[in-house]
Amino acid sequence: MGYRTVVMYTEIGCFVVCVAGWILVCSTMPTEIWTWSEVSGIVLTTSNYFSNLWKDCVSDSTGVSDCKGIPSLFALNWDIHMCRALIIISIILAFFGSILVLVGMKCTKIGGSEIVNAKVTFAGGMNYLVGGICAMVAFSYYGNKIRSEFDDPNYVEQKFEIGVGVFLGWGGSTLLVTGGLIYSILAGREAFESRTDKYPQYQIPGYTFVPSRKSLTSLGRTETTYTRQTRSPADSRASTISEISSATKTTRTTASNAYV
Repeated sequence: MGYRTVVMYTEIGCFVVCVAGWILVCSTMPTEIWTWSEVSGIVLTTSNYFSNLWKDCVSDSTGVSDCKGIPSLFALNWDIHMCRALIIISIILAFFGSILVLVGMKCTKIGGSEIVNAKVTFAGGMNYLVGGICAMVAFSYYGNKIRSEFDDPNYVEQKFEIGVGVFLGWGGSTLLVTGGLIYSILAGREAFESRTDKYPQYQIPGYTFVPSRKSLTSLGRTETTYTRQTRSPADSRASTISEISSATKTTRTTASNAYV
């Protein structure tokens, strides 16, 4: 199994992982149980309170639940707005990352050359990676806020616990970060290290450099000048003899003309 085949199967596996993570992050938006709390009053009556970023809900022991949307957008705290924005950005980036990866993967053969496909795949992997980081920040901040309020002895309001929506978000964002990181490493190595293969590497004792077009031209001129300056002794003797013979012929011609 060649290197290209291994990379192709790895890309397919990462695509499945990233799509699964994107689905998990999307599923947290309609999930109502991000936080939940149980309050027991009378023996036969138990109230369950749960909420997410969009609404608050309550249910009793009979199974009847009632949800109420957040009435005012500007009355919310800034952290709720931040979590909303980060999760929506994560979903959008992961969506476009899926499109770019489908175009650039080796098994689809939709794009152009190998280098172009590698660059497209690298862009899709970066979308996955950035989207996963955004989602991870949002879910981690929200979960840490619930934990700090629950552990704070001075917090007198009703205390909540972390619900299933936050755990789904942690799992989905982890899959996005993992798949995007692998995509970025594999595609980035192929897309950006191939530039050094256009020109050969010249090695001088103690130095190694990759010349550009201008340096190749100047290097050719330098080599020509160096060749002229470092001719062998035999060549220099032959040139000296030819110069002497030409000077002798010129002298003889001048003398014969003067005699005539």
